[in-house]
Amino acid sequence: MRKIEKRSSVEVRIGNVLIGNGNPVVVQSMTNTDTADALATANQVAALALSGSELVRITVNNDEAAKAVPEILERLLEQGLTVPLVGDFHYNGHLLLNRYPACARALAKYRINPGNVGAGKHRDENFKQMIEVAKENEKPIRIGVNWGSLDQSLLSRLMDDNATLSNPLDSRQVMLKAIVESALESAILAESYGLPHDRIILSAKVSGVQDLIDVYRTMASRCDYPLHLGLTEAGMGTKGIVSSTAALSILLQEGIGDTIRVSLTPAPEGDRTEEVLVCQQILQSLDIRSFFPQVTACPGCGRTTSTLFQKMADQIQVYLRSQMPEWRNQYQGVEDLKVAVMGCVVNGPGESKQANIGISLPGTGEDPKAPVFVDGQFTTTLRGKNIVKEFLNILNRYVKSNYDRRDNLN
Repeated sequence: MRKIEKRSSVEVRIGNVLIGNGNPVVVQSMTNTDTADALATANQVAALALSGSELVRITVNNDEAAKAVPEILERLLEQGLTVPLVGDFHYNGHLLLNRYPACARALAKYRINPGNVGAGKHRDENFKQMIEVAKENEKPIRIGVNWGSLDQSLLSRLMDDNATLSNPLDSRQVMLKAIVESALESAILAESYGLPHDRIILSAKVSGVQDLIDVYRTMASRCDYPLHLGLTEAGMGTKGIVSSTAALSILLQEGIGDTIRVSLTPAPEGDRTEEVLVCQQILQSLDIRSFFPQVTACPGCGRTTSTLFQKMADQIQVYLRSQMPEWRNQYQGVEDLKVAVMGCVVNGPGESKQANIGISLPGTGEDPKAPVFVDGQFTTTLRGKNIVKEFLNILNRYVKSNYDRRDNLN
């Protein structure tokens, strides 16, 4: 993995997770269950955690949700899961945190949106109440500004100030400036109420890729707080994945960002864990972190017997993912394994030699034989109907012989 110097020099502890100050970029996700349904929420948190989410945020929007938080945590601990829970508060967080101290203790972090923490003259007082609870319970907070719920009084003030300038900014520029100012002013206010500097994380989410890049570049240049990255509404399917990848990759490449989330709109009855896998793939594609073995496969062309190599590539990838929970606990570094499944002899041997294990399948019109390369060296040729099974046997032997068993390291 290549080393990227993070702009954040501050380290924040959230439960058993460290953020900022050069620690690995952390993957986050959020449930979409009714938090008041403790069983359903605990089950979804567990699924997200088991898929690799290192922090999970849950909505705490009413009395029933706040009452359910301790039970959710208890259910997770019974499964041996210690993933930190983040409470997402809007409008009434100051009431719920004070009304339900068990909820305040069970959460590992509070997310506060300064745009709707209160209204009018009560805003700062409501914000202060939440900070007081965070101090009392020694919890960090995320000040999460969102362009869709921006502090309108701050925006109006900046609009008025801008109108007096000889060269005023356009409305987009003022909006982005207001987003940054809201986050930074709220952080300063939190510290003025006694919250330590190393218990604050900032985020400033927008929907546009270029807007997000501009906002975070500005914030990173003006503060040393850890930053949480993500589009606020990424969208569905390929749109959400591509937009999030485009925005996050540029910022991460520049060393900006300490935690990330891909806020995908799931398909009906879709799998919520997809957003976790996308986060992991972004980080792994950038060589920032490794989570699971990577399978390189060619796209196919007129030379390939498409169904054969496509099915094999899919079977191998599914097998690797199914094995990773066990392998991760058994073998150190196995997540860095690289496998190549190629469709013909044009690029197949060359790509196979670059992987730890690679196979070049026969293309259309070629002999039905598949050479296998291990660490760049030709090892054997597979033939017949059992190519997949035999290749997986080679893969298993490679893992056992090339990665140290964790129980031997203790």
